[in-house]
Amino acid sequence: MRRLLIAACLGVAATFAVNAQANDDLQKMSQNPKDWVMPTGDYANHRFSKLKQINAQNVKQLKVAWTFSTGVLRGHEGAPLVIGNVMYVHGPFPNPVFALDLDHDGKILWKYEPKQDPDVIPVMCCDTVNRGLAYADGMIFLHQADTTLVALDAKTGKVIWQKKDGNPKIGETGTSAPMVIKDKVYVGISGGEFGVQCRMTAYDAKTGNRAWIAYSEGPDDQILVDPNKTTELGRPVGANSSLKTWQGDQWKVGGGCTWGWISYDPALNLLYYGSGNPSTWNPKQRPGDNKWSMTIWARNPDTGMAKWVYQMTPHDEWDYDGVNEMILADQNIGGQNRKILVHFDRNGLGYTLDRETGELLVAQKYDPKVNWTSGVDMDKNSPTYGRPKVLDQYSTDKNGEDHNNKGICPAALGTKDEQPAAYSPDTGLFYVPTNHVCMDYEPFRVSYTAGQPYVGATLSMYPPQGESNMGNFIAWDAKQGKIVWSVPEQFSVWSGALATDGGIVFYGTLEGYLKAVDAKTGKELFKFKTPSGIIGNVMTYEHNGKQYVAVLSGVGGWAGIGLAAGLTDPQAGLGAVGGYAALRNYTELGGQLTVFALP
Repeated sequence: MRRLLIAACLGVAATFAVNAQANDDLQKMSQNPKDWVMPTGDYANHRFSKLKQINAQNVKQLKVAWTFSTGVLRGHEGAPLVIGNVMYVHGPFPNPVFALDLDHDGKILWKYEPKQDPDVIPVMCCDTVNRGLAYADGMIFLHQADTTLVALDAKTGKVIWQKKDGNPKIGETGTSAPMVIKDKVYVGISGGEFGVQCRMTAYDAKTGNRAWIAYSEGPDDQILVDPNKTTELGRPVGANSSLKTWQGDQWKVGGGCTWGWISYDPALNLLYYGSGNPSTWNPKQRPGDNKWSMTIWARNPDTGMAKWVYQMTPHDEWDYDGVNEMILADQNIGGQNRKILVHFDRNGLGYTLDRETGELLVAQKYDPKVNWTSGVDMDKNSPTYGRPKVLDQYSTDKNGEDHNNKGICPAALGTKDEQPAAYSPDTGLFYVPTNHVCMDYEPFRVSYTAGQPYVGATLSMYPPQGESNMGNFIAWDAKQGKIVWSVPEQFSVWSGALATDGGIVFYGTLEGYLKAVDAKTGKELFKFKTPSGIIGNVMTYEHNGKQYVAVLSGVGGWAGIGLAAGLTDPQAGLGAVGGYAALRNYTELGGQLTVFALP
């Protein structure tokens, strides 16, 4: 027996050693600014580069170094990866992946293009986008539109393994970028507009075997919470914390999808992500807080067990998904050094939490036009502590079905959608691409049918009254919850930001401009118009001693769905077609990577 115990202990030790090694290798690689090895840049989701060959003084001299066409139209979200002398580029459906040789003018080393059933396209809510690739241990990981998670040999492009993560016939689709932590690959799921019971799933990186699955709503054993140990705002969530907030079996079609970004703190061994809107969009049909949709999750990546949760928008009435990225930083708040998590939610509130305990530190509007709430109750002794106070005028629940609620800010696509912000340790500021858009919202009764839209609301979108700009690019102080500077944009800023040690911040616009601004002041330093609208995320790398900046352009996503899908009905695209109708005067469909460098 003693020998068996020793052998078992040695086996466990060996497993942890392998896990640690895999984690250490990828983490070390992410700290090399010459490469871009994760879809988020690093585990903290900083999207910050220490490269500074391109700086505030010379960025105006940037020129196009080379370009590459993906051969696909529709929306191009995400960004390439660079590992050594190879760049890996992805595209929207049918999700091609290219390996490009940086030593030989971007020569195609291999191409992978999966054969997918085109029937998946109609059940992709807001364009046929894909948010990027992941890399680890000589493999490239892709989450296909049909929910297949595939591991490709990074040198040859050959399939090593593939696993189906969901069922498109009931509305489950894959749009998110995978994330590798230790020996596992993590993927979320899309389908909140089709009544999917959404979740986060972990797979063994070497074999593809499922390690754990954690749903956003349902019984405790399905959502992986410990009633006594998992906390919200410092208090145990208690037994059946999710079930108690749904009527009957509604949780089975409850949404709470997980198609946003994943971050990870190696010291705390916690992964973080957000869950999206509850289904249906008609709040009258689902009384209760609808936990744990609209929630920040902190989970143990090894077991999936949740340490803490925080629901930002209980009983969502506006489709304010909580999937946006969690940015991890260390800052001094109120004279105390804190390990913080910063999240810019669709609901228009910028949150700062202690990422170890889930304590709420700051919750403030990051667009002054946000009007559905007067703010979050920050009194720890209050029974409504941590909840936003909803103004009756903008409550689609209180005003009832078939009532057109006018002038709600932000619109359903939020003050920010999935387009990720960046953080600069140099300035201590967060750089946020935002939407400056309001809406009319009319809920109506809808029945659930598997594989059919389960929305139950009609929307129209437009800029705030008296204003014409539909976007701003802002710098945010997360310690105080204040805008430091703001740059207006004609359309929503639907591109991910990049901050660098050169004192500049890059972002793209829906018209197709790549822009660089001064990190301290927001002053525009450079702009160049690419062939199509930019909804991709700006990245940078170094090759042969030279720094490059790259971005995918290809208009689409929710804001550009009218162009991407050829829609003309103003209420189509869940209201976005009418709101962004003028975009067709500035850009057209495309699918191109544009790479910049100094002369």
